[in-house]
Amino acid sequence: MLAEALRRDGYDVLATREPGGSAGAEEIRALVLEGDPDRWSAETETLLFTAARRDHLERTIEPALAAGKIVICDRFADSTRMYQGLSRSDLGCDLRGIVDQLHATMIKREPDLTILIDMDPDEGLKRALQRQGHEERFEDFGPDLQRRMRAGFLALADEFPDRFRVIDGGRAIDIVAADVLDVVRHDLTTRA
Repeated sequence: MLAEALRRDGYDVLATREPGGSAGAEEIRALVLEGDPDRWSAETETLLFTAARRDHLERTIEPALAAGKIVICDRFADSTRMYQGLSRSDLGCDLRGIVDQLHATMIKREPDLTILIDMDPDEGLKRALQRQGHEERFEDFGPDLQRRMRAGFLALADEFPDRFRVIDGGRAIDIVAADVLDVVRHDLTTRA
């Protein structure tokens, strides 16, 4: 919805996603989002997501930015910062430092703006499961993980206030979309 609205505003926009967004990254996506929740260790997931992000950056994001496009990416490094550390924190893994180190070495780019759509974790999990897709490996970790993820993402928003904007996602989708568009339009005009 955001990409369509910005295109109507006259912007050249690329909408992409992670993991995925390039041929190689889409192959890795299938590996990490499908199957048993315990299929990979948190360390292996971190390496897989970093490899997918690097391919996506090289083949999709950087060429689009070089061409003057606005890139809208559904998820990026903050998701790895949260999921690979928090999804296994009960097993004693805290990979945030490793994720940040890999990101600084291999990716070297943060978003100009990060929109965090915040909502009640139980409602978010319910909505995700209603999609009845085949990429629900992280949803299969259950509601406790969703609660920890919410707290973790809100902490990231506090850590990086210059680029994070938090939007209440518990409302109707058209209201949420309008708020997101307002935030992005304001950001684009202040950067111009």
